[in-house]
Amino acid sequence: MASTEHVSLESENTTPNEHPSIIQRSLHAVFSPFSPSALALLPRLRRPRRYARADAIPDTQPDSEGQQPTIRDYHAINLPPQVRVPKKMPTPIRVEGKVWFANERTWVSWLNIAVLLATLSLALFNASKDDIATYFAYTYALVSICVLVYGWALYQKRISMIRRRDPGHFDNLWGPVILSVVLFFAVLANFIIRGA
Repeated sequence: MASTEHVSLESENTTPNEHPSIIQRSLHAVFSPFSPSALALLPRLRRPRRYARADAIPDTQPDSEGQQPTIRDYHAINLPPQVRVPKKMPTPIRVEGKVWFANERTWVSWLNIAVLLATLSLALFNASKDDIATYFAYTYALVSICVLVYGWALYQKRISMIRRRDPGHFDNLWGPVILSVVLFFAVLANFIIRGA
């Protein structure tokens, strides 16, 4: 009897939000893996967009003996209590060769696509016996030229980003999507017009 009263009282006091389903708990765990109290304990460090390690070294003046002063907290966890501040020495940051070669590989792949489209256009133009096929050959040639110009512009933009040591993203999502959509509709129009 007491157990049934306990269950009935418990069912009266609960709301649907107190006992979420396993799907709701899983979604909550995926989209908020850390509690607000744990996130509040994290330091709020905002680094500039172009950040170098030398930016974290404080500006100090050497003492009369030429030694850098010591500080107690040098943005580290397990250092001894007295650490000498290192001197800021400008060192050249070298860009590895694989970055340049990756950019060139991307340009060569765009060039490959442009040459394939130009070959398709030329074959269609030479095999055409009517005006419709000639117009589609011109369309594919125009798409090929656009791909060539786009690939070259992307190559030059990435070269300038590498030279500036830009920390931004080098990927470009819209170029391949637009090319795919244009080619899809060109081929679809070719089949529709030929079928009619």
